[in-house]
This record gives sequence, structure tokens and C-alpha cells, in this order.
Amino acid sequence: MQDTENKSAILPKKVIHVVEHVGLAIILIATIVAIGEEVYKVIDARHVNLADLLLLFIYLEVVAMVGIYYESHRLPVRYPIYIAIVALARYVILDSKDMSWQTMMGIGGTMLLLAFTILAIRYGHTRMPYGRGGSNDPECAED
Repeated sequence: MQDTENKSAILPKKVIHVVEHVGLAIILIATIVAIGEEVYKVIDARHVNLADLLLLFIYLEVVAMVGIYYESHRLPVRYPIYIAIVALARYVILDSKDMSWQTMMGIGGTMLLLAFTILAIRYGHTRMPYGRGGSNDPECAED
């Protein structure tokens, strides 16, 4: 009876694990294709501007996020926040001529709030590190 319960508990975990890996593979392939398209566009135009570099940086952050997940099986919350900050910076650089000062202040405030969020997360991780299995025991903390 207990073997049946163990097998029935393992199957959903395996399905979730497979779905995670397939989803991450799709994200990685789509990001690599997007990088290739952007590089082709830059080469074709024979001109690189800051918006292109920031877009490539966003793509590299996505690749790094997928790589970290494959290595540690954890997704750091900070990486999507970094991507959001760079995306907002890119938006300001591209469209600042058409923005009102209120919009610029709102975006700047959002970027500042995201930066403070990263600081709060980092502070929390250094003061109260996660242990194995979600424990807050510092003896079990992982790097």
C-alpha cells in the first residue's frame, strides 16, 4: 500500500519536472533566436546604438536566468527584477522625446522602487539565508 502512495506522489513531481525543463528549453531557444535576429539586424544596419545593446543585455539576462535554474533548480527573484530595470531604461532611452515629465518621473520612481526591492531581497538573504528544504537554519544555508 505504501509503495502505491509513494509512486502516486512521485509521478506528479516527475511531470512537473519535465514540464519545467521543456518550458525552460523553449524559453532558451526563443531567446537565442531573438539574439540572432538582433545581431543580424545590427550587422545589416552596420550601426550599433545603445538601445540595441540594452536589448542584447536583456536577452543575456534571460539566458543567465535559465542557466542558473538548470544549475541550482532555483529561480532567483532578483533576475526578473534586473531585467525589468534594464527594460525600463531601454524604454526611456527609446521614447524619452515623446514622454511627459510625469511619465519620466513615474518610470524613474518605478526603477528606484525595483532597485530598493533588490536591496531588500539581498539584505534578507544575507540576514536570513535559506536552508535546505526552506529552513531558516544558518547551518543548512546554501551558497
